[in-house]
Amino acid sequence: MGKITEGELARILNSLEEKKIFTLDTLVSFLSCSVPTARLKLKQWGTYTSYNQNGRYYTMPSVPRFDDNGLWHYREIYFSQYGNLKNTIIQLVSDSSFGLTGKEIGAIVRLDPRSFLHHFRNTKGIQREKRDGVYVYYASNAVTYEQQKKRREMLEHPSDEFVSDTKAVVILCALIKHHGIGFEAIIALPEIRMHQISPKAVHNFLEHHGLIKKTPATKR
Repeated sequence: MGKITEGELARILNSLEEKKIFTLDTLVSFLSCSVPTARLKLKQWGTYTSYNQNGRYYTMPSVPRFDDNGLWHYREIYFSQYGNLKNTIIQLVSDSSFGLTGKEIGAIVRLDPRSFLHHFRNTKGIQREKRDGVYVYYASNAVTYEQQKKRREMLEHPSDEFVSDTKAVVILCALIKHHGIGFEAIIALPEIRMHQISPKAVHNFLEHHGLIKKTPATKR
């Protein structure tokens, strides 16, 4: 690779940002360099690597607008602020209020869980248990695990806990203000906690009005 001037490098970086995502071959072409040199640049720039498509795509750190789950996608290419799919799932499970089923994990990361969950049977940081024939993934941390399991048991048992009209307005305003937000993100909102609206009450309200989102939205 010949010496690149600061102006040329600035133009290259700007082009990569405008492209949103790019491959290693694209970077080699832009820099007129070897593959090892291009990989070194990726590391120096702190680029993100896609967790699907075999990690073939990259994006500059200034490009993604990560959602509440730390995920971002461009077209059908997915990225995570936590890195690869393994680290992402460990983080998602650990941060979850109720643990996550394979189907729920798949909905969040937008991938068929059958294509990757078999790799997570014995993964450090998470554990799984079967509930009614379905595996639920929980955090390995003992305290977090007990909290997640207790909340899921409460969630799965029918409840007559509903919200008042005032609290219903709070939930609806939160849905409008945070468009595309998922259930777990809703119950974590300051306004929901301030009005002491329980997770069960929120869930019952959303379910009653057909507002439970099957696939969390991901910002472009």
